Amino acid sequence: MNPRLTQSQQRTICAQLRRFKLKLLYKASIHGFTGAAFHQRCDNCSPTVSVGYNNSGFVFGGYTKQPFSQSGQYVNDDQAFLFTFNGENLIKYPVTNPTYAVRMTANSGPYFGEDLVLVNGSKAVTYSNPGNYYNFPAAEMHGNDLNMTECEVYEVEGTTELERAWRTVIWESEKRTELIESIKSYKPTVSSVTQPRVLLIGPVGAGKSSFFNSVSSVFRGHVTNQAIAGSSSTSLTTQFRTYSVKDGREGKPLPIILCDTMGLEETKGAGLDIDDLSSILKGHLPERYQFNPSAPLHPEAHGYRTSPGLKDKIHCVAYVIDASKVSIMPTGLEEKLDAIRRKVNLMGIPQLVLLTKVDEACPLVKEDVRNVYKSGYIKDVVQEVGSRLGVPLSCVVPVKNYSEELELDMNCDILLLSAVIQMFRFVDDYFDELSDRMSSMQTTERNEVKKQLYQPE
Repeated sequence: MNPRLTQSQQRTICAQLRRFKLKLLYKASIHGFTGAAFHQRCDNCSPTVSVGYNNSGFVFGGYTKQPFSQSGQYVNDDQAFLFTFNGENLIKYPVTNPTYAVRMTANSGPYFGEDLVLVNGSKAVTYSNPGNYYNFPAAEMHGNDLNMTECEVYEVEGTTELERAWRTVIWESEKRTELIESIKSYKPTVSSVTQPRVLLIGPVGAGKSSFFNSVSSVFRGHVTNQAIAGSSSTSLTTQFRTYSVKDGREGKPLPIILCDTMGLEETKGAGLDIDDLSSILKGHLPERYQFNPSAPLHPEAHGYRTSPGLKDKIHCVAYVIDASKVSIMPTGLEEKLDAIRRKVNLMGIPQLVLLTKVDEACPLVKEDVRNVYKSGYIKDVVQEVGSRLGVPLSCVVPVKNYSEELELDMNCDILLLSAVIQMFRFVDDYFDELSDRMSSMQTTERNEVKKQLYQPE
């Protein structure tokens, strides 16, 4: 039984429902356009997504958390909604009176209020009467074409909790202290660099600035917001910023600099420019450089570093990806990330992925962040993002940034600090690779690299 709902449409619905999978229960073209066939396959199943199709190409339907039955009664559902697809985008119409969200009628298919009925009266037709308990424009919903070519009902499958964690983490205060001390005492293997630079790259709203704020919060002892962070459809970061994390308010800088960039956007000519990225990686970009997506950096720009040293270059790249949006990543954005990854690969810079908002993506993790490595769904997302970005699974690190909290949480701290430790390991790989290259060079080239590696700042 093959779903008519495309993989992309399924992913879009799953993202709306905050991470689940869809399992096809009922397909009218196979089981019959009758209420009896629908109820035989779908009664007592929940939550469900019901989908109608017509000859005009519309894909529309509804969601309910309530199990179907043939009681003849209305059931209350404050989470119910109707929807339609406009291309790949889902338009949602929430229930306006939850008391009458769904009616359990024997002689019809899915029956949403008195507004939308699929397989109405056991016929291949849709009943549509907006304005009772749901508001929607009929022309937008189904194009006023009420003859159905197909009806499908999917059960929404929940996140599975694995018996054994797929990564081992010690969730104890002693571990948090150990990680903090390891970060404070870290020293790069080359004397010319005291603070390795890690470049944060990611889509708008994925949490790049929030990651810096969160790491800084751990060392400040309370939640801080030094970097501008928030939710917006366009990048809140418009300048190239380098942030040095301090050990406490008056403490000395820690051995890491996090570099924040303009967010990536799907459309061309918007968000971070790929040509600017090359300048950042090579160390040419001055602090507080104002990004201009339509005009990449020129060597004549104020503050442009014509001869950057090793300390000015990027030593590790971290892609910041929203876990709840991996499955619906737009093609244009995926192509941009692929182009960036190829460019970074050519320069021999190690790359990892910070998988943010894991609590928003998975209810199990929202309940307790310590479930992050017991969540079957988060493991699936890690595998998917690794595949999409072309990085090994060991390079994908789930984190939870501080966003609405006022106080620190030990378990969130452990994830954040573990991510920083992973960055240090990748930085060490970068410098080791430079040293290996130096070993195989001719004398003149070797002296030049030695100068960069070991000349103190």
